[in-house]
Amino acid sequence: MMQLKVKEHDDPEGSKGLVKGDIMPKRISHLQFGILSPSEMQRLAEFQVSSRDLFRMPSRTPAPGGCLDPRLGVSDKLSSCATCKKKLVDCAGHFGYIKLALPVFHIGFFRHTLHLLQCVCKSCARVLLADTERDIHLQRMRNPKTDALGKAGLFKRLVDNCKKVRTCPSCGTYNGTVKKVTGGPTLRIVHERWKDEDEYADLLANFEHTMEHNPDIESAVKGMTHEDLLPTKVVELFSRITDRDCEVLWMDPMIGRPENLILKHLLVPPVPIRPSVAMDVGGGSNEDDLTVKLQEIIDVNVALELALQKGPQTRTIMEEWDFLQAQVAQYINGEMPGMQRPMGAKPMRGLCQRLKGKQGRFRGNLSGKRVDFSARTVISPDPNLRVDQVGVPKRVAITMTYPERVSRYNIQKLRGRVRNGPEVHPGANMIRLKDGNFVKSLAFCDREAAAKNLKIGDIVERHMEDDDIVLFNRQPSLHKVSIMAHRVKVLDWKTFRFNTCACAPYNADFDGDEMNMHLPQTEEARTEASLLMGVKNNLITPRNGEPLVAASQDFLSAAYILTQKNRFYDKERFCQLISYYSNAEEEIELPPPTILKPIALWTGKQVFTAMLSPNSASKVRVNLETREKNYASNEHFCKNDGWVSFRDGELISGNVAKKTLGDGSKTGLLFILLRDFGVDAAAKCMDRWSHFCSRFMGGHCGLSIGISDVTPSDKLQQIKHDILLAGYQKAESSIRQYESGELELRPGCDLLQSLEEILNGILGRLRESAGQEAMKALPWSNTPRIMADCGSKGSPLNISQMIACVGQQAVGGMRIQNGFVNRTLPHFEYHSLTPAAKGFVANSFYSGLHPTEFFFHAQGGREGLVDTAVKTAETGYMARRLMKALEDLSLQYDSSVRNSENTVVQFTYGDDGLHPDKMENNDRPVDFERLRMRIRETYPCFDEKALRADDLIKRVEDILLEKRFQDLLPTGKVFLQEIRDYFAKLASKQKQLIEETGSDEDLNSRTWHSSRVTKTQLDLLLHSALEKCVVAYVEPGEAIGAIGAQSISEPGTQMTLKTFHFSGISSMNVTLGVPRLKEIINAAKLISTPIITAKLEREDNKVAARIVKAGIEKTTLGEVSKRMKEVYSPKGNYISIELDMDAIEQLKLNIDVFSVRNSILKGTRGTTRNATLRQLKEEHVLVKKGSNAKLRVMVPSNTGRTSRSEKKATSEYFTMQMLKTVLPEVIVQGIPSVNRAVINESEKNGIVRYNLLMEGYGLAEVIGCPGIDGLNTSTNHILEVETVLGVEAARTQISAEIWNIMSAYGIGIDTRHLLLLSDVMTFKGEVLGITRFGVSKMRESVLMLASFEKTTDHLFDAAVHGRTDAIVGVSECIIMGMEVPVGTGLPSLFWKCMP
Repeated sequence: MMQLKVKEHDDPEGSKGLVKGDIMPKRISHLQFGILSPSEMQRLAEFQVSSRDLFRMPSRTPAPGGCLDPRLGVSDKLSSCATCKKKLVDCAGHFGYIKLALPVFHIGFFRHTLHLLQCVCKSCARVLLADTERDIHLQRMRNPKTDALGKAGLFKRLVDNCKKVRTCPSCGTYNGTVKKVTGGPTLRIVHERWKDEDEYADLLANFEHTMEHNPDIESAVKGMTHEDLLPTKVVELFSRITDRDCEVLWMDPMIGRPENLILKHLLVPPVPIRPSVAMDVGGGSNEDDLTVKLQEIIDVNVALELALQKGPQTRTIMEEWDFLQAQVAQYINGEMPGMQRPMGAKPMRGLCQRLKGKQGRFRGNLSGKRVDFSARTVISPDPNLRVDQVGVPKRVAITMTYPERVSRYNIQKLRGRVRNGPEVHPGANMIRLKDGNFVKSLAFCDREAAAKNLKIGDIVERHMEDDDIVLFNRQPSLHKVSIMAHRVKVLDWKTFRFNTCACAPYNADFDGDEMNMHLPQTEEARTEASLLMGVKNNLITPRNGEPLVAASQDFLSAAYILTQKNRFYDKERFCQLISYYSNAEEEIELPPPTILKPIALWTGKQVFTAMLSPNSASKVRVNLETREKNYASNEHFCKNDGWVSFRDGELISGNVAKKTLGDGSKTGLLFILLRDFGVDAAAKCMDRWSHFCSRFMGGHCGLSIGISDVTPSDKLQQIKHDILLAGYQKAESSIRQYESGELELRPGCDLLQSLEEILNGILGRLRESAGQEAMKALPWSNTPRIMADCGSKGSPLNISQMIACVGQQAVGGMRIQNGFVNRTLPHFEYHSLTPAAKGFVANSFYSGLHPTEFFFHAQGGREGLVDTAVKTAETGYMARRLMKALEDLSLQYDSSVRNSENTVVQFTYGDDGLHPDKMENNDRPVDFERLRMRIRETYPCFDEKALRADDLIKRVEDILLEKRFQDLLPTGKVFLQEIRDYFAKLASKQKQLIEETGSDEDLNSRTWHSSRVTKTQLDLLLHSALEKCVVAYVEPGEAIGAIGAQSISEPGTQMTLKTFHFSGISSMNVTLGVPRLKEIINAAKLISTPIITAKLEREDNKVAARIVKAGIEKTTLGEVSKRMKEVYSPKGNYISIELDMDAIEQLKLNIDVFSVRNSILKGTRGTTRNATLRQLKEEHVLVKKGSNAKLRVMVPSNTGRTSRSEKKATSEYFTMQMLKTVLPEVIVQGIPSVNRAVINESEKNGIVRYNLLMEGYGLAEVIGCPGIDGLNTSTNHILEVETVLGVEAARTQISAEIWNIMSAYGIGIDTRHLLLLSDVMTFKGEVLGITRFGVSKMRESVLMLASFEKTTDHLFDAAVHGRTDAIVGVSECIIMGMEVPVGTGLPSLFWKCMP
């Protein structure tokens, strides 16, 4: 049961209150969950349903008193409800009720019923606690500060305590264990009442007289230990529970008494929610599952009533009662556990099934709904459209309408639309008159008259027209820019068209993708969509602020070709090219030519410059320097022309390619335009460039690829042959060394692993070398090379595979493993380790693959396909969980991050309050070096003198003391320090220059670029820096939780491989990608590759590293023994152990025969010893005299078992074999939970350093080991970090681990998103996973938890405990159709009432 509490905003006069009006709708203040009593069910229902008949025949009208009685509502559009006389559209239906002959258990409340029975005395119905304990518990339950999570903990402790009580403190009656009977077809609870001897004696005394006359009863009574707690008994017991005890049991007696947990009446839901579907053939109807089940319940109920009336036929009554119980349980939950279903029969769709799951009410009809005014069709590219436009087919524009209100400004336009009618575009479909609800369809009326009679205030449903705002969306919608607002351009044909620059946010391509379009229906919706969701306002990704809407593919190829050094155009061609930019809509001034004689020539770079600033009126004057992909050295004079430099809006060097014009770069042109000149300048640049490229590539410089482009020359084939031959010889040499056992072992690897690592290196370099030679052999004009160089498509690796060599194929990060017995394929010899036999493809795609090579290549490809399919499902679920956990986090007006329950998650967002979108390349609001370059070039200030170092520092300090800068404190403290540091560095640079020359006369000329700053430049620079900093702060209401969740989950689709080798150590694999991200977010107790990274105190000494490693790594007796042999002799049987002292010395192990003996006898702390080892005493383990390497382990005698010698001998033999099995596993040194330790070698600035990598758990033990620097030791297991170092360390480790995963795949993500996630997982004082268990501890809202997972469980719990939902979170507000208090829904307008 849910009750809606409606709140009106009636405030006393003179007080502040929300703006109100007569037509203001009432607001739901909260939802109250509870349990309906039988009397409330009767009041709610219209009548008692008693007939099993559905229809009266032959008329097939609904039978009165049946489940389809018209008083319950109707399910067809023509009939009227017999109760309210309304049609289906206006009548939601009415309830009926069935009075059950005997009460039954409610399957949803069965667990709660069991808990209550375990807590109360089965005789006096009091809680099984002493009075003082009961009062303390009641006080805690009544404490208003105790939240739902706290009450759940209290109730759990109460149940645990009451289960242990055997004698009731109130009446002294014995209370046995109460438990449910599992495995049966019905719900049964039993009480083990007669396990107590006194109680059992009383039972026998009661039956003594009966047993004398009926001997059969004696056998039944003597085996009886428990009584059945039937629903009738439970109802009687619960009705005697006092109201105070109800509160102790976490129930509100005013909302739901305990006896209401047992069903005496059953509500019959309205007909509209279980409609009859008429059959096409035969005139019958298909009935809903609920209707059929209700019919069965009435049948059984009538049979049970008859059985009760006939007399005490106990067996019949119990069978009917059990059957009724099962039917009611199935009605509520069709997937009732324990129910036997016929083979192939699908489970009944009960009430629970209607609520839960993706298609259930919560997720399918409340959280997300089907919408009107939407369209879907195939997409195609159109470079002639602006980036913020979408081409809409005329057919869609005619169907989708917008309700435009007639005003004096648009009346003439709308009259024209009305005259055109519904068939002609642009037209209109209907008119809604302002003086009533009358709707006039233009398909059937006099349109001329309608246009003439159009009045101001009428609403015309006009067709979609150019420049309307629409929402454009592609699924899967992984982040907020998967749905953006575009402006309409109505075009012919049948596909949606948009500029290819806008593909990246949607992750769209044009191979048959379809997209959705929605037309907002109000002016407010259009305005918000345009401002918040417009393409121009979402050019950058919220993940890290890099440009996302940017040039790609042909646009980049065209830019690269155009801006080469050898591109010159005469005046005619140059004018033609620059005219492509603007569709003749703007004036373009011709720049002076680069070459004057013998003929005036302009360069391709000048064509590009004309795009940025077409005339002198343009204020776009870009200043930037960046390295392109092909940059070599020497900046402006790079031999490949890879240093791109813009000065005052002019491209002076560099060929423009992906890093300048593409996405994912904060040093590129688009990002600079966006930051310095606004979104319109960046969008205009892309519009012009896309216009230009389609014409330039089509009419001036085609780009095609053919077989000739990838045909290798004879010389290249010979070079490839030589490279492969040399590589094969090296590989064969390594294989020979492996076979002879002479191969040098790699750190942490055995012989085979070392060989695999060496061969992987050799064969990997083969493809690399062949690819480099192929790239050298290709001319500059080669099309694949152009595309690879400029980053438009492909890479040198792709070219290498096409021309030279496909290379080594891998599955699971290793060479192809054996698929047949000891070989990969039957085409190779047994145990072959040659490159060809293990998946090396020497051919190129041009030359064609051999059958075995083709098969290996298909294996590698298959792994990618399977991985992608699995990853898609996992990332989707992970994204949903993250969004549910973070959706309601927003920045409040006090700069703190709080959830909807007003709990503080972060005191300052990201520790600095800055927005990830507004960060520059240094992850700070201002990149001072770039800003100074822009100020220097835009305002050179030739007539001003440069500020000397001391004057510069003083001037900076004076400006920073001004109010505008001081207002930034305390949050802006770091920013002010950055300003001081930057100018201090600039001043020291100036001083250094003066010292080098010994004079400061020509200060201006010498420091022009490096450190010259004038007073005007300084003022402008600090003013611009302040502006950038102020706008970089996150605004209150920002939905940072939702953006953070999307930013973390969206890159999951880009993560391909599952494991990586750790720091170059092939044997030490570390799980990465989606599986690792899942482990962190779930806060998993067991992870696949736990690795402890430890810094050594002596990190420059390898011997010291080996000693520390030996002390930590788990070493077993079998690993340090030369041999273990069984000895049978007349003096006794024993196992002789000989230690390998050479291996012990080499491994620097601190063990000898005496420590080994001690380990065998006493074991290692923290491990469970084998039973055979526990039989060994001091006299059984002996050290051989005169030897430091030999022990004897005598077989313990079993004389106590038998005196017969044969059995004794057999027993000793088996004990010997058991000892032989367990002795090699005895741990003789190290930490048992550390399976392996590897010394990792790293080199920095020529200095070799060592650290330890350990597989396994035991961070606390490792930190305490001698030789380990505990302050710099960490593990990748989050829960172990929390246990050992605390929750703050775990918080830091969560964000660091996710950062490591993302950086391994080259994915950039702002640290503020990671900090928010780690804070959400730890703000309750413990690490909580983003799972159904963790989220239920983070949030209290019933509706939010019900819309996440375990829907019906949360609803039943809320009903039993009388929970209240305040409806303040995102999910709850969406479900209830209310405004979400995030973003534009956060601010409230207050007004002061006049007295």
